[in-house]
Amino acid sequence: MSTETINGHILFFVASEGPALSSEQDALDLLGETYGTEAEMIVVPAGRFAPEFFDLSTRLAGHFFQKLQNYQMRLAIVGDIAGHVSRSTALRDFVGETNRVGHHIFAADRAALEAGLGRKA
Repeated sequence: MSTETINGHILFFVASEGPALSSEQDALDLLGETYGTEAEMIVVPAGRFAPEFFDLSTRLAGHFFQKLQNYQMRLAIVGDIAGHVSRSTALRDFVGETNRVGHHIFAADRAALEAGLGRKA
C-alpha cells in the first residue's frame, strides 16, 4: 500500500495481492489503513474484489460504496471489468453513472484513472 499525489489528489493505492474484498467491513478496514495519510481516494485493483461484488443483486457494491461515502472517502476501481459489465446491464449503467458523476471512478487502467481525476481546483 502506498500514497501518491496525482493531479493534486492524494490517492491511497491498495496492493494488488491480498484477500478478496466485498463487505462493508472490508471498506472499513481500508478506511482504517488510510488513517494518517491524508488520502482523498482509495484506489483498488478490480481483481481484489470478490466476483459477487460485481453482481449488483447482492448489494455488496452498494454497501461498500456507501460505507466509504459515509466517511467522505472516494473510491477508484482500476482494472478490466468488461466481462462483468457485458453480463449485466445494471452494472453497465452503474459504472456509467458513477463515472459521469465523478465522485467515485471506474477506470480500465492508470491512464484512465488520471484522466478521470483531472485537475484539482
